[in-house]
Amino acid sequence: MRTIFVLIKTALGKTYDVANALTDEGKPHLPEIYSISGKYDLIAKYHLPADIDVGHFINEDLHRVPHIVDTYTMVAFRPFSKDTLQDLE
Repeated sequence: MRTIFVLIKTALGKTYDVANALTDEGKPHLPEIYSISGKYDLIAKYHLPADIDVGHFINEDLHRVPHIVDTYTMVAFRPFSKDTLQDLE
């Protein structure tokens, strides 16, 4: 699995519509999604199978959702928690 975070800017007044579209049960990859403040309106956390190309996923799936104006994608490498940090010591 590959974890990505996607910051999403929506058209004015369309944040809830985009959030609902992204969490539609018919979508193959359901995100954990939050509304946020700042330059972007939403942040979505996706866990994608290793065989899914991130670029194609963003361009062919995410950008087809109506009212998404802009995205900024970050690929996560390793999760850290108190337990995993202790393993590094």
